[in-house]
Amino acid sequence: MALVFHKLVSLEEALRIIDEKLGGIKPLGIESIELSHAYGRILAEDVYASADSPPFDRSIVDGYAVVAEDTYNADEANPARLRLIGKVRIGDMPSIEISSGTCVEISTGAPIPRGANAVVMVEYTKAEDGDILVYRGVSPGENIAQTGSDASIGDLILRRGRRIGPREIAALAAVGCSEVKVYVNPRVALLSTGNELVPISEKLKPGKIYDVNSHAISAMLKDLGLNVDFHGILPDNYTVIKKSIEEILEKYDIIITSGSTSAGFGDIIYKVFEDLGGVLIHGLKIKPGKPTVIGATDDRKLLIGLPGFPLSAMMIFMVLAKPIIMKIIGIQSLEEENTIKAKIPIRIETGKGRRHTIPVQILTSANGLIAYPVTGDSGAATTLSIADGFIDVEEEKQYLSEDEEVVVKLFQPLKISSISIVGSNCPALNILLEEGGLWDAKLVNVGSFSGWRALKKGEADIAGTHLLDPETHEYNIHMPKKMGLENDVDLYRGYTRTIGILVAKENPKTIKNLEDILRDDIIFVNRVKGSGVRTFLDIKLAELGVRDPEKKIKGYTYEVKTHTAVASAVAQGRADVGIAVGYVSELYGLDFIPLTEEYFDFAVRKDRLSKESVKRFIETLRSESFHKKLKEIPYYKTCSETGQKIFG
Repeated sequence: MALVFHKLVSLEEALRIIDEKLGGIKPLGIESIELSHAYGRILAEDVYASADSPPFDRSIVDGYAVVAEDTYNADEANPARLRLIGKVRIGDMPSIEISSGTCVEISTGAPIPRGANAVVMVEYTKAEDGDILVYRGVSPGENIAQTGSDASIGDLILRRGRRIGPREIAALAAVGCSEVKVYVNPRVALLSTGNELVPISEKLKPGKIYDVNSHAISAMLKDLGLNVDFHGILPDNYTVIKKSIEEILEKYDIIITSGSTSAGFGDIIYKVFEDLGGVLIHGLKIKPGKPTVIGATDDRKLLIGLPGFPLSAMMIFMVLAKPIIMKIIGIQSLEEENTIKAKIPIRIETGKGRRHTIPVQILTSANGLIAYPVTGDSGAATTLSIADGFIDVEEEKQYLSEDEEVVVKLFQPLKISSISIVGSNCPALNILLEEGGLWDAKLVNVGSFSGWRALKKGEADIAGTHLLDPETHEYNIHMPKKMGLENDVDLYRGYTRTIGILVAKENPKTIKNLEDILRDDIIFVNRVKGSGVRTFLDIKLAELGVRDPEKKIKGYTYEVKTHTAVASAVAQGRADVGIAVGYVSELYGLDFIPLTEEYFDFAVRKDRLSKESVKRFIETLRSESFHKKLKEIPYYKTCSETGQKIFG
């Protein structure tokens, strides 16, 4: 077969090509297994009830089996008096027959005796001189589960193609199904490739990264009910990879690799797949995940080469590998995806010609659900951990406009958080939420200015902010007026944190102040626009008379999203200097030159102040326990106004 080298195809075209090569993507066979081993498997045939459930009329309460007509006029003032003639225990078939004027004591689940047509709950009765007084009437059939009311012999219980979970196990057991026929699960092997990879049990060395994909993809396969065997980390070496796959190929139906899938000098999976049978796909019209490779052997073994970057690997697994595997394990038609409709809060450029999958976080607003894109490149491993789902944007779309309605494919059923906080990122905020017991808070870290914007649109309950007014040099007080929110928000004083210059240990470039970042021998790492630190920097540069800083400062356009990213760039030598909170200098073993103390405050929409979660947030901000915890973070402290309203 000729090598298809980077002939990009759509997901739909890829599935068609794979289906044709395999002679149809379908189950590998059928086997019978005991019900006790059926959890997670897929039914291969319809299941019909071979017994009634329940198999006899039974009581659903503790009480007395009666003739309902004897109780019609019973009430608190005029109870019906019935003669107690016996007792029916659970597990025994009664030999007693009830007639008018008599009753039988009965336990929950016990068979209904002959002649009885209702059960009176014990709570509405009283024993007296061998009789039972009934203070509340019942109607025929009341408190009785009739034979076959759950399922009758011959009823269709479950259809083929359904995954067997706890509910299905219960249904099958209820109708006496001790064995079920299920589709044979494919045997799956997983390998990671890359000279840069090390197991997570080892300490990282320069230039190395942890093997994320083996753990992530294994978990995703287990979610599908499959066992997977991991065969280790392989170097980017054609001979080693080919030999390793050849040695295990006979034992497995599907081989999944991650890494080495592009067309670069070190990317060789497509060469290995070609020599093992043939490459069907090499390159998808999708982002992230373009460098995907799919191959097949002559005996219909499927070879799946996922990209090495974790986000790319996981997204491609979800949109391509998962649909294929679902058909192989026997789901006749793809399970209905759990989707919702939401609006995009900002314009997103996608670019015509490539499909885009964009992870999002879901917030609520007065205008419905809002899907905030989770920023991160294809190498980001933690992005999906905070995302609720993703948007699948077709190839023809050039952009998503602000407030455009989109369909979000959820990773799991959506849970609406009790409180949404949009704005600047701060480690102390996690302490505040923990102290307040606000475990389900939704945090969207998009910068201070975007937090104010979210408040204005009603997409956030609270915004974390630390924006400096260039005129008054005060933090945050100017923002309600600037955003036109004077009547809509209250501003609460948070805490102070020291920001300053981060440099390598012992300050090898002898950085002393902000003016030094203008030196020709200094490389700077900047924060993104809209962040508090970036606003502070630009104000200070203007005061120094620096115009066109992108031309004056090496690295001014090198923007990162978090304080830790600044520290990391300096610690790894990619930059000589950056500005961040002093706390991160301790984490990364850097020297710190303080510049100022900034206020990190919290703006709250007035129409959310009645929410219990928002009340608890503000109470926690004022609490002694939070003040005490904050003192444990270097360069952070509360002040006399912490938790007090300073605007509104």
